Amino acid sequence: QLQLVESGGGLVQPGGSLRLSCTASEFTLATYDIGWFRQAPGKERERVSCINSRDGSTNYADSVKGRFTISRDNAKNTVFLQMNSLKPEDTAVYYCAAGVHTDYVCYSSGPQFEYWGQGTLVTVSE
Repeated sequence: QLQLVESGGGLVQPGGSLRLSCTASEFTLATYDIGWFRQAPGKERERVSCINSRDGSTNYADSVKGRFTISRDNAKNTVFLQMNSLKPEDTAVYYCAAGVHTDYVCYSSGPQFEYWGQGTLVTVSE
């Protein structure tokens, strides 16, 4: 089973920053659309951001626009999520997921992503 591995979560104060990383050892992330999702306790999973494998275009949830940035480093087979100006409401388990490119994957709430990581916890608190 191909799997993604997230890292970089932790505890940060409001207004702080974290950079999450998503990598895979058994396949090349550059050939997949990669999404970052999050799920807070008692809430539904939310797509935070996605990066297209064909043209590098990106999208973001309204709640994180202007604060989060998704990017790829193909040489390192890694996708990053830079999170700035963090708020308590950003607290959640963050997951990365990979999907074979279509025009719809990066707009999917999750089902079109075939491979998922185990998640990394981000806690924003004083």
